[in-house]
Amino acid sequence: MSTANGRLIESKRVRTAGLYAALYGTAFLFLVPYIYMLSTSLKPERFAFSQQPYWIPPEFTFNWYTIILREAPMIQWMVNTLIIAGTTTLLVVILDSMIAFSLTKLDWPGKRIIFTVIIASFMVPIYANMVPLYTIIADFGLVDSPLAVIMPFSAMPIGVFLFTQFFQDLPDSIIEAAKIDGFSTFQIYTRIVLPLMKPAIAALSLYTFVYTWNQFLWPLIVLQGESSFTLPVGIVTMQPTQVFQPGAQMAGTLIAAAPLFIVFLILQEHLVNAVQMQGTTG
Repeated sequence: MSTANGRLIESKRVRTAGLYAALYGTAFLFLVPYIYMLSTSLKPERFAFSQQPYWIPPEFTFNWYTIILREAPMIQWMVNTLIIAGTTTLLVVILDSMIAFSLTKLDWPGKRIIFTVIIASFMVPIYANMVPLYTIIADFGLVDSPLAVIMPFSAMPIGVFLFTQFFQDLPDSIIEAAKIDGFSTFQIYTRIVLPLMKPAIAALSLYTFVYTWNQFLWPLIVLQGESSFTLPVGIVTMQPTQVFQPGAQMAGTLIAAAPLFIVFLILQEHLVNAVQMQGTTG
C-alpha cells in the first residue's frame, strides 16, 4: 500500500514538474522578441549589421539611446501618449461602468435593445468607421489635437460587456438594502458598486491603456504635427540618419514598451483577481 502511495506521489511530482517546465518554456518564448530587442539596442553599429547573429554582443553601447533622445522628441511623444492613454482609460472606466450599471441594475424601457446594439457593434470593424469619423473630427476642428484620439474611444463596447457580466453577479439585495438606508442611485453607484468592482476596473483599465498606447493607424491619420505624435507614430517616422539603424529603432521601441510593463506590474494582482472572480461566479 505504501509503495502504491509512493508511486502516486512520485507521478504527481513528475506531472507537476512537467507542467511548470511547459509553462516557463512558453513564457520564455514570449520573452524572446524582447530579449532580442534589448540585445540589438545595446549593439554597436558593426555588430547590428553583422551577418553573424549576436544575442550577447561582444561590446555594449548606450549610444543609440543617446541619439534618439537627442535627435527625436521622445519625451514629448511619451507625454502625449501618456495623456491620451490615461485620459481615454479614465473616460472608458467611468462611462462604461455607468452604462453597464444602468443596463443591469436600473429598470427603464428599451435597455435590452440598447444592449443588443452595443454588442452588435463588435461586428463593425474600426476601419469601416474611419472616414465618417475623420469627417466628424474635422468638422469640430479637432484634427492634430489629442481630443481627436481620445473622444472616439472614450466608450468601448468591450468595457460595457465586461462590466455587465460583473454587475449581473452582484446581488440585488445589496442595492435594495442601500435604497432602504436612503442612498440615491448615484451614491449606490459610487459608494457601493464601484468599490466592489475593483478587479473588473483594473482589468478594463489595463486593456484600455495598452490598446490606446499601441494605437497607430488612427493617430497617424489625425495627428499631423511632429510635436503632437504619439510614440508608435513617432518611432515609425524617427530616423536619426539616412541609413536604417536597427539599434535606434529597437532602442525607441524598448522605451515605448517600458511603461506598459510598469502598468502591468502595478495592476497584475487585480487582473488575476478579476479572472478568479469571473471564473468562480455564474
